[in-house]
Amino acid sequence: MALKAIIYKADLQVADLDRSHFAEYSLTIARHPSETDERVMIRLLAFALYAGQDLAFGKGVSSDEEAALWEIDPAGVIRLWIEVGLPEESRLRKACGRADRVVLLAYGTRTVDAWWKQNADNLKRYTNLEVLQIPTEESLALAGLAERKMKLSCTIQEGVIYFEDVALHPQRLQAVGMESRV
Repeated sequence: MALKAIIYKADLQVADLDRSHFAEYSLTIARHPSETDERVMIRLLAFALYAGQDLAFGKGVSSDEEAALWEIDPAGVIRLWIEVGLPEESRLRKACGRADRVVLLAYGTRTVDAWWKQNADNLKRYTNLEVLQIPTEESLALAGLAERKMKLSCTIQEGVIYFEDVALHPQRLQAVGMESRV
């Protein structure tokens, strides 16, 4: 018998002072059986960082054809493709070929450094790829906020993300030619 997704509901208030974006979102997040609370919350963090009218959760881990989150304009053009975790280089190559801009929020206990060392040279050729690392202690603290029903606020100011009482300081491993977010 296949395991079913667990549904999370989040009322998220975003105050992004860096880009003057202020909005409230009622979100439904399907947690794949193989996902952890940490990954769900990193996806929610990604939503808060890039929140906008057309940003939506994709099938992510359960589909090779969709992002964890993405922004598709009314004409069907993928403007933003967001991945979380430590995907294969081939997945990022495919995303970079399909989307105007790709963002990776890398996280994972002591594995990001090894992953980056192995993949950095190949990833540098993708000029539309930005890679941010979420420090382990911070991603685990963020995971501690996970509940099936959440009411959360997120404030972004001068590159620091305040998610309730958790302060996040993403480290940029690779920037794109466009204006960076963090």
